[in-house]
Amino acid sequence: MALRLLELKLAAADADLLAELLDDAQVHDVSYLPVEEGHRLVRILIDAHDTEAVLDRVTARFGSRESFRLVLLPVEATLPAPVQPELPPASATPGVEKEPVRVGFKRISREELYEDIFEASKLTGTYALMVAVSTIVAAVGLLRGDTAVVIGAMVIAPLLGPNISLAVAATLGDARLAVSSLKAIAAGVSIAALLSLFAGMVVDVHPGMPELLMRTQPRFGDILLALASGTAGALAFTSAVPGVVVGVMVAVALLPPLVVAGLFAGSGYLQLAVGALILAATNVTCINLAAVATFFLQGVRPRVWWETKRARRATRIAGGVWIAMLLLLAGLMGLVRPVP
Repeated sequence: MALRLLELKLAAADADLLAELLDDAQVHDVSYLPVEEGHRLVRILIDAHDTEAVLDRVTARFGSRESFRLVLLPVEATLPAPVQPELPPASATPGVEKEPVRVGFKRISREELYEDIFEASKLTGTYALMVAVSTIVAAVGLLRGDTAVVIGAMVIAPLLGPNISLAVAATLGDARLAVSSLKAIAAGVSIAALLSLFAGMVVDVHPGMPELLMRTQPRFGDILLALASGTAGALAFTSAVPGVVVGVMVAVALLPPLVVAGLFAGSGYLQLAVGALILAATNVTCINLAAVATFFLQGVRPRVWWETKRARRATRIAGGVWIAMLLLLAGLMGLVRPVP
């Protein structure tokens, strides 16, 4: 059971009104500590999947107070272990609007998801270096026909974060996050393409190598693989589970075909390079489309109604663009001739 600890600094009078906002959430413990004259520090131990609804209620009720401060902390362990209580009926207190606690998909709060995603979307020197290193390792593994080395390259490829953060940006209608994600994706693709293109110019690339050839003939099964990768990537973030294995799955769908396209283009095999490039573009499209759909179905929305309206429009636009691209790429797949 994932738990979170909410710490709120409230005026004493506001702290007394807090209980009515918590009566239908999975709250395991509440404590009140005096911190300064007229104020209290409230600590709430709560299930992770109830956090977003409580955050929204508390912020809507007390967020305009000058002394308001809220901190969200992950909980590694607590003793004694909390027991799941039965939910009492929702309070009918007049004037208190409550977003219902979710009973379907369980996920971390919007705020926690956004912080994790935003950090993963940043274009940093470490990100660029990891893309470069993973590209070199992948190229060596592909040229040797060594699957283990290729998988090793996927372990260090940091491609999951920017693609999933782009899907979050579309779901929330966040232009700043979208720009940050697109910069990181463009930089990663450029680094991988240029390094593999240079490798294709200086290394003897045999067009009949199975590890290379299999990525020049995209099939409709590759669409299913990429859709599954995008869904798994989104679930990894919203469930707060380690995304290393999922990151490998996404990297397998993205990096090898891009490296193969660069190797063949650098060696002059343009037809084969085009096939690999179509596969790479299809995988990017499917991963983002599946992630947008997953976040939407999980109820990832902005907190206030006017942002929700904008986010829905952004989601429709992004979904339409990705679907149109997928249809175009699926048509191009049918034009790729198999190599004899």
